[in-house]
Order: sequence, then structure tokens, then C-alpha cells
Amino acid sequence: MYNYKSDATQFLEDYLEKHPEEAKQRLKNRGILWDVELNPEEEAGYQAAKLPKKPYAYQPD
Repeated sequence: MYNYKSDATQFLEDYLEKHPEEAKQRLKNRGILWDVELNPEEEAGYQAAKLPKKPYAYQPD
């Protein structure tokens, strides 16, 4: 099997092994950026504000 790991991957794995507290911080930071609850009212407003796309974007009107 293919077992190559880049220098960056090896560094990160080694660092996380030596600093286990960083794994908790990574999960916390991930939650800030990605695990966000969307407001249904705002989301509905975004959907209502969308303009229809033209079938061919480069054709002049």
C-alpha cells in the first residue's frame, strides 16, 4: 500500500502527539467556523433575493 506522508503531515502529526491540548483547541475553533446554526428567516431572505440565471451567460441582451 502507498504509505507516503509529506513533511508537513509528519510535522503536524508529531506536533499533535506532543501537544494533545491542541486537538481540543482545533475542535473548538472548527466549531466557531463550520458548526454554525443558520437563521431560517435570513436564509429565506437570501433565497428570495436570488436572481434567475440566464441560460447562456455570455449572450448580450
